[in-house]
Amino acid sequence: MPAPLSPITLEVIVLSLGIFLLLAESFSRSEDKSWMARLSIVVLGVVFAWSFHTSGNAGIDLSKAFYSADETALFFKRLALLTTMIVQVMAIEYGGVLARFIPSSKTGAGTGEFYALPVLTCAGLMFMASAVDFLLIFVSLELVTISFYILVAYMRKQSTSLEAGVKYLILGALSTGFLVYGITWIFGLTGETNLFRIAQVLPGMLAEGGRLHDSQTPLLFGIILVLVSLGFKIAAAPFQIWVPDVYQGAPTPITAFLSVGSKAAGFIVLIRVIQPFIGLPEIGPKVMGALAVLAGLSLLYGNLAAMPQDNLKRMLAYSSIGHAGYLLVAVASTGPSLSTLGQSNVAVSFYLAGYLLMTLLSFLVMTVVANHSRGDDIIHFNGLAKRSPFLAFGMLISMLSLAGIPFTAGFYGKFLVFAAAVREHHFVLIGIGVVTVAAGFYYYLRVISAMYWQEPTDETPVTIRPLTRFTIGALILGIIFFGIFPATILEMLNSAPVQNTPIALQTSLK
Repeated sequence: MPAPLSPITLEVIVLSLGIFLLLAESFSRSEDKSWMARLSIVVLGVVFAWSFHTSGNAGIDLSKAFYSADETALFFKRLALLTTMIVQVMAIEYGGVLARFIPSSKTGAGTGEFYALPVLTCAGLMFMASAVDFLLIFVSLELVTISFYILVAYMRKQSTSLEAGVKYLILGALSTGFLVYGITWIFGLTGETNLFRIAQVLPGMLAEGGRLHDSQTPLLFGIILVLVSLGFKIAAAPFQIWVPDVYQGAPTPITAFLSVGSKAAGFIVLIRVIQPFIGLPEIGPKVMGALAVLAGLSLLYGNLAAMPQDNLKRMLAYSSIGHAGYLLVAVASTGPSLSTLGQSNVAVSFYLAGYLLMTLLSFLVMTVVANHSRGDDIIHFNGLAKRSPFLAFGMLISMLSLAGIPFTAGFYGKFLVFAAAVREHHFVLIGIGVVTVAAGFYYYLRVISAMYWQEPTDETPVTIRPLTRFTIGALILGIIFFGIFPATILEMLNSAPVQNTPIALQTSLK
């Protein structure tokens, strides 16, 4: 057998592909740029397959490294690759709409960057999954964020897209400022940016006679600043003010990318950042308490605000805030032991994998329907079961999984989250979660009701491209398969070596 690849080779290939697409687009005379999306789907698929043949962290001293390639990191890299491939399928489907809102565009001219930038975003998401140093976290986060600044405002002739781009730019820059300021405080106190080195030096600093023994306020201040920044990135309340308008105004494929890819990368960074502090008796409970408050606020605000929405993109925007709340429940249920850390990581990872499938499926169906109906309000889905039974069934499975119906990936993800909360006795969060699950049933079933029980406003059958039909079918099968046989993902996640985490260093030093 050939020697395993170095894990960073995956990012190098994806980054090279993005640069190649930008250069090729500059010299291409073809007005139809969709070939770029098809090429990226093929190359990213090959990279995804190669990700199962990598060497991992063997022989790497993580306390001196910027980059980790443990099983958790590889899992999130695969999520980023899959998300980008499906977003490119949506982008092909969305090309006609995009061309109408770009100046001087005819049959696709000027849309090349729309297919190239998601590949660069994917490279940033993959680097974020492996980042174990604040410097790499910042650089990879900026690669992702700057790409999104352009993509959100890409439809320059549409005022809502420009408005979304401006709001995302201003609030994204603000959150970056919080991150840099928080990193500065933590570095000023510890002299380290590597998360493993921070985990090594903190116990001595907080021990009796240490520099921070009498006052831990500066350290807590730095941690809170970083958490505020990551709260913006994962769309957690009360830092979610940008989400509804940006999600509604951005091109639909980019909304899907923001909802899934950005959230997944934000949570892996959040998990890595809090690990050095969980085992500290004076710091850990306060950090977990802050995360529990964010979880409760996100659950309530996201799910209750989604109930009266008539626009499907806006409804899914508020829904994503609610799902961030469920994920934060699992993160807040991380205890100081290695076993609870591993269980919480599994809950977050499985939930995100299921969320990827069901959210991308809903946005892909929405893209096809909106192309035909010229709108993404729920009313445009009236009678969809008569116009396209296949699309209606796909949206049905997506909504049922988002609501948490048994035998779907969404149900088992919520089960793992609630199990983690029960284990740590977060009964208030469990009570809030039960109420918000009921609210979710209401607004998700509104979409199902429109498709199957309302008369269609347009009798024209909806046509589907073969690639889109294949992708929708694969997502439907994935949601059902992983809902009935979750062990396929769980075995992969449970193989992650929890000893390669900063909290392990804390435990060994006690």
